[in-house]
Amino acid sequence: MTTTAAHAHQLETVEAPGAILTKPAARALATLRIGTGFIFLWAFLDKTFGFGYATPSAKAWIHGGSPTKGFLSTVEAGPLKSFFHSIAGTPFANWAFMIGMLGLGLALILGIGLRVSAVAAPLMMAFMWFAEWPIASGSSNPIVDYHVIYGLAAIVFALTYAGQTWGLGKIWAKLPIVQKNRWLI
Repeated sequence: MTTTAAHAHQLETVEAPGAILTKPAARALATLRIGTGFIFLWAFLDKTFGFGYATPSAKAWIHGGSPTKGFLSTVEAGPLKSFFHSIAGTPFANWAFMIGMLGLGLALILGIGLRVSAVAAPLMMAFMWFAEWPIASGSSNPIVDYHVIYGLAAIVFALTYAGQTWGLGKIWAKLPIVQKNRWLI
């Protein structure tokens, strides 16, 4: 019992950040990574096939619906309102959004490409934050909402190598292309 107490005290007094990541912490990050990935993957799947949650079957992408038109054409406020209206429903916006959702979902669930995700997720979430413009919409928190949290989470996953626990991060990092291009980790 003394050893456990001494070990706990040592953990509480570590001065250098990054000196330790416990197995429970790694597992918690992996669980959060997989859950966050599923949020992105589900958005892709629902908009593609119209499961009837956020997207009815008749408006599914495979039935000719637009993944971006309904949302972006109804942007009501913010400095980018006219920009979002101009790209709503365009092939570029639809494909970029859907590739982003699929790519982020798979990368986070599989634990690969987390450095790319650490850039792509905050960028995508920033665009979505600007489209919703919570500052004007009367949200409960106009600055830090789920868009900010998802973006920050993606950064944390990359910085903590969260893909190595319950993911393919270790295998991915050993691939020759990833060894030559470390930004792909």
